[in-house]
Amino acid sequence: MQHLRVPPAVPHAPPLGTLLSLYGAGTALACEPVDQGLLNRGYRVRTTRGRYFLKHHFDPDTADPDAIERRHLATRRLAEVGVPAVPPLTHREGRTVAVVGGHAYALHPWIDGGHLHGGQLTRSESARLGALLGAVHACLERVMPPKGRTRPATSPHPVESADPADTFDLIDDLLGHVHRHRPADAFDDLARHRLLERRALLEQHTHRRPPRGGPVGWVHGDFHPFNLLYRGGTPAAIVDWDRLGVQPRAEEAVRAAAIFFVRPAGMLDLPKARAYARAYRRAARATPSELAAAVHRVWWERLNDFWMLRWHYERGDTRADCQFPAASALAVWWTREYDAVCDAFTG
Repeated sequence: MQHLRVPPAVPHAPPLGTLLSLYGAGTALACEPVDQGLLNRGYRVRTTRGRYFLKHHFDPDTADPDAIERRHLATRRLAEVGVPAVPPLTHREGRTVAVVGGHAYALHPWIDGGHLHGGQLTRSESARLGALLGAVHACLERVMPPKGRTRPATSPHPVESADPADTFDLIDDLLGHVHRHRPADAFDDLARHRLLERRALLEQHTHRRPPRGGPVGWVHGDFHPFNLLYRGGTPAAIVDWDRLGVQPRAEEAVRAAAIFFVRPAGMLDLPKARAYARAYRRAARATPSELAAAVHRVWWERLNDFWMLRWHYERGDTRADCQFPAASALAVWWTREYDAVCDAFTG
């Protein structure tokens, strides 16, 4: 069984004086951790020269300094064509990444703003969100060099969809974790219920395993409410481009909608999702059939995915626990309302 590579949750004090000197950003007056974000650490820094966001890259999957530099270059190109990306500052050695004590850091200008989830957006604002993601995908195709692709943008994605046989093994393993956990609590009860429920659903729908993904393109890779800053109701900055890569574009659009527009009880706000999807299709020039295939693959992904439970039971990491009730209920609701969800993204 493949184990997750989850970075430690323990706090890490950045070498602030060294970093600020390297970037020529003045003397620190205040430094406060930013508590959102599961895979990296961020700090709100105020100095004698201004306000900044200091990012500590320690997710083992994305912390290679050269790869971070390439992503930084992409954000600079996107900003030049009007996408609200926030390129980092360049330090005196001509790079955007500073490696100190074996840790990678980047310093960004501070952007005032706040996060909004789908429940706070009107239908027209939901359409604006879809248009924004569509513009991101379209602009990435313009600014990313073709030689940077791992495969042509018209080729299918090579990753197979989840194998239900592997999922059944994982469910059994997680049920064992739940059974052994002491003292048992309400989270254990919900986890057990959802695991048994999901196993029954998979047994019923095993024959619906989707084929490989559809057309691929450059995507943000992690488009969700905590990575989008609003100011005055208008998107001000898209942040955290650590997962930038070549993936099925429409799947990112569906996956993002499933995060933005999920209600606490675990159902999607379909009118807002419809407005979002229509605007996305226009901006990204995506076809309804492309969205329909993406809906199917993301639905299947949700049926087979238990990353929140793996963090909780395999790693003892509870940071995602608050997301589990709605996310786990969504997979069940989506299965029941499959046709309505598909219609919202294609109609």
